[in-house]
Amino acid sequence: MSISKYEVFLKVVELGSLTRAAEVLGFTQSGISHAISSLETEFGFTLLVRNRAGVKLTVNGEQVVQPIREIMKWNEQLKQQIADIHGLETGTVTIGTFTSVSVHWLPGMIKQFRKEYPYIEFKLMEGGYLEIEQWIEAGVIDCGFLSLPTREKFEVFPLKRDRMLAILSKEHPLSRAPYMPLAQIAYEDFIIPKAGSDYDVRRVLDKAAIKPNIKFSAGDDYAIIAMVENGLGISILPELVIQRQNHNVATLELEERSFRSLGIAVQSLKYASPATKRFLKHVQSWFKEVE
Repeated sequence: MSISKYEVFLKVVELGSLTRAAEVLGFTQSGISHAISSLETEFGFTLLVRNRAGVKLTVNGEQVVQPIREIMKWNEQLKQQIADIHGLETGTVTIGTFTSVSVHWLPGMIKQFRKEYPYIEFKLMEGGYLEIEQWIEAGVIDCGFLSLPTREKFEVFPLKRDRMLAILSKEHPLSRAPYMPLAQIAYEDFIIPKAGSDYDVRRVLDKAAIKPNIKFSAGDDYAIIAMVENGLGISILPELVIQRQNHNVATLELEERSFRSLGIAVQSLKYASPATKRFLKHVQSWFKEVE
């Protein structure tokens, strides 16, 4: 069985398209189709159903995709261990992240890390907290940034507390108030992050026993800010999302101060690749330096 066929199969599953997988991997579409057909012949059953919308896993395909991910993970780890023995620092670290971390933390972290390990590559996958948890559990990513607490089975490295702030349009009557009264939130049109990314906001609202008047839900932090700028409602977002950006909104401390706790998690440090272990150590050191 060929590792390259597994790579093709997983890329098709990830992108949901033979054509897009061919473009990313640098193959012809017929080459991709041949690799999948060859794998199906080896296994003795169909892995993918093809239709106008793209491709999706068959029931049998669903059963083998996770073991194949594990094989690819261990193959990557084997390559890194061999390189380690030869004194070379190589490999790929796949990181689950969300917008504010991608914008404010990762560029500096990776730039500094690559000064010492220039041959270690990175792949970033952006999603909500729930998606990142699922990716870690399924072995799709090596590690992921999350809001804590997260799943007990993960190994977690706490990094930083991040203030939760109310954001209002500058025309809002409370825009110059010293803080945002929690009780007032229930009477405002509210814009909330999409499900799976709304844990931090929900914790604030639940703790204060507030049932918000939700008018909009958005998957992107900066889309929420733009909606607030245009007077479509108020919201609550982490300080990291808002800082160092020229947003035309007012930010207020909450009447009762609230924080989210951010960390980075792995499924198992013991079985993490050498490159992943180096990156985790670097991330923790990076926060000690910037504090």
